[in-house]
Amino acid sequence: MKRIFQLATSADLPAVMSLIDEARGIMRANGNPNQWVEGYPAATTIAADITNNHCVLCRDHDGTLVASFAFMPGPEPTYSHIYHGQWLNDDPYHVVHRLASTASSHGVMADVVAWCMQRSDNLRVDTHRDNTIMRHCLQQLGFTPCGIIYLANGDERLAFHKVTSHSKH
Repeated sequence: MKRIFQLATSADLPAVMSLIDEARGIMRANGNPNQWVEGYPAATTIAADITNNHCVLCRDHDGTLVASFAFMPGPEPTYSHIYHGQWLNDDPYHVVHRLASTASSHGVMADVVAWCMQRSDNLRVDTHRDNTIMRHCLQQLGFTPCGIIYLANGDERLAFHKVTSHSKH
């Protein structure tokens, strides 16, 4: 199924926040109670993503919204130090943050990664240790576990990196 990707507008903010709420519920139902807590990501964060043209929507061919995510160029400040490993390279990269999808959609992560890799051959992602769904998807899609990064608030995240074959190593 061909999915449609487009930048979000301010009018899309309520729909993105609804997706985030649904994704938070999926995480909780799958043993991940500690990611996206205390109102994160807040509407102000998503609004900033939209303003900066980083918030991307993913729709099924019929127009149904199935996912949203932030796609942005590095450097990501929290990625400047990685522990218990290393990134695959030091080349310019893009980052995927705040991926949220509906419970009924399938194959979204593969479509999102394919879309992102058409725009950047060097992609980094981090996720919570308890996010087994995301970790499984990342490994299935060819991401390499690289180590641990720490968010600005000190929370640990597992770091993943995917580089296309024509990138420098």
